[in-house]
Amino acid sequence: MDSDANRAQAARQMQETFAAGLQQAMGAMASGMPPGFAFPSGASGANGAQGQPMLQFDPAKLQELQQRYIADASALWNQGLQDGADTLVASDRRFSNEAWKTNPVSKFSASTYLLNARTLMELADAVQSDAKTRARVRFAVEQWMAATAPSNFLALNAEAQQKAIQSQGESIAQGITNLLHDMKQGHVSMTDERVFEVGKNVATTEGAVVFENEFFQLLEYKPLTAKVYEKPFLLIPPCINKFYILDLQPENSLIRYAVSQGHRTFVVSWRNPDESMAGKTWDDYIEHAAIKAIEVVQEITGARTLNALGFCVGGTILGTALSVLAARGKKPVASATLLTSFLDFSDTGILDIFIDETSVKYREAEMGQGGLLKGQDLASTFSFLRPNDLVWNYVVGNYLKGETPPPFDLLYWNSDSTNLPGPFYAWYLRNTYFENNLIKPGKAVVCGQKVDLRKVDIPVYLYGSREDHIVPIGGAYASTQHLPGPKRFVMGASGHIAGVINPPAKKKRSYWTRDKLPQGKFPATQTEWLKGATEHPGSWWTDWSDWLKGHAGKQVAAPKAYGSRKYPVIEPAPGRYVKAKA
Repeated sequence: MDSDANRAQAARQMQETFAAGLQQAMGAMASGMPPGFAFPSGASGANGAQGQPMLQFDPAKLQELQQRYIADASALWNQGLQDGADTLVASDRRFSNEAWKTNPVSKFSASTYLLNARTLMELADAVQSDAKTRARVRFAVEQWMAATAPSNFLALNAEAQQKAIQSQGESIAQGITNLLHDMKQGHVSMTDERVFEVGKNVATTEGAVVFENEFFQLLEYKPLTAKVYEKPFLLIPPCINKFYILDLQPENSLIRYAVSQGHRTFVVSWRNPDESMAGKTWDDYIEHAAIKAIEVVQEITGARTLNALGFCVGGTILGTALSVLAARGKKPVASATLLTSFLDFSDTGILDIFIDETSVKYREAEMGQGGLLKGQDLASTFSFLRPNDLVWNYVVGNYLKGETPPPFDLLYWNSDSTNLPGPFYAWYLRNTYFENNLIKPGKAVVCGQKVDLRKVDIPVYLYGSREDHIVPIGGAYASTQHLPGPKRFVMGASGHIAGVINPPAKKKRSYWTRDKLPQGKFPATQTEWLKGATEHPGSWWTDWSDWLKGHAGKQVAAPKAYGSRKYPVIEPAPGRYVKAKA
């Protein structure tokens, strides 16, 4: 057989190998996805397994990938097991330890893995299909490659082997202990959870519970100033997490910062749902939580209006509640702050790959009439959006190396998961992520009222994080196109949590503002807005604080006691609801 025939045969074998690898990755992905998840049918190609797309590739791109792969694989093989040879491992922190570089076999396996991973990712981008299918293929390959990295296996991990030798097997014994501990607690440890206790060294801002019902406790915080602004301030955190992300430590607590700025501050602390709440709906959370919290704050303080903040899903809840109140002819909120929140779900980023008619119908059938979405299931989904950082990094460290992860308050909070009522979750999936009904005037009906964001004509401060993978910056910005009142949009550096929890004293990161807008209107997209934006060093908190003071009214004497005669103190903050485990 001549050389041309050899190359042709090699190309055919490479194509078959690539296609088989993608199908295997997508099969693994489908088996690990939430029940009801399926790839869209009807994609063209051949050899697709049942329930998986039939893959077809751009021929020119495929040929280019094959040629480059053969060249790179040949070069790698020619390097062989030479000690000190230049490889791909230096670019990946999983293989950056010196043990990988000094062990020729490990270095070669890591280099081969990285070459295959790169090629499969490029091949995923070459799939000829709609954008959503390509995104799903890419996600499948990312998960597969993250799971099959040689660093995840003791037999291939040079660093773990070296540690086992140096510790005379102690690291392996400790790894087994760590594994048994995590199996018992039901999740992989990201931090030393024994170090933290809610109310003792996290969620420590002084305050009291002044109201509670089956959905939430309302916390009021002790003033830190002699005078406070006449309009109280209510924070609504996401109900998919615990509120104390806003009150981790005194030095990075947004709650304490608001109090120190002279705001009489109240916070919703969501109950962690159990079976008694398995039938609760989105309407229940709007009527009996968000709206009720607003009413109680008004009654306690005697204020006609208040300022409110919603974070993540809390922002979606707040925006919906304000629309319901507006439909009833009520405007008890003078200004709203939405932090990394969706109202318009057109751009949901990677989360879009989980949502289609099949998955939504499955959830509706499974729990639309009752049931619970377990907190750990939700937490696992978010962790696998960044599998190397939030999953396999801890598998390797905890079990292969026998390490105890260092104490970190943010990761402790991240592991403190919460359940969700099934009907609430099913409604939310269909009406937000899937059908995007909140931005369609009159389409969604909540608490008997047609949702119309055009009626929420109050000043709004909108914040989005540039690298947010939960609420992409474009999704956070999209609210500017639907809220008619005066608006200020600010973009911060970093991600969903680190961008928000960025106290001024740290003097970290930066943020962007834009004061001069064309014709006084916000551009259609965040990309257009950014072209005229100005970057500022440090935290966006100071910009927000200045804005909020402009809507807080005059200053009055700080209250001497919590609550009121009608709403006496129930217990000290942070209350017992936040301490309930999923």
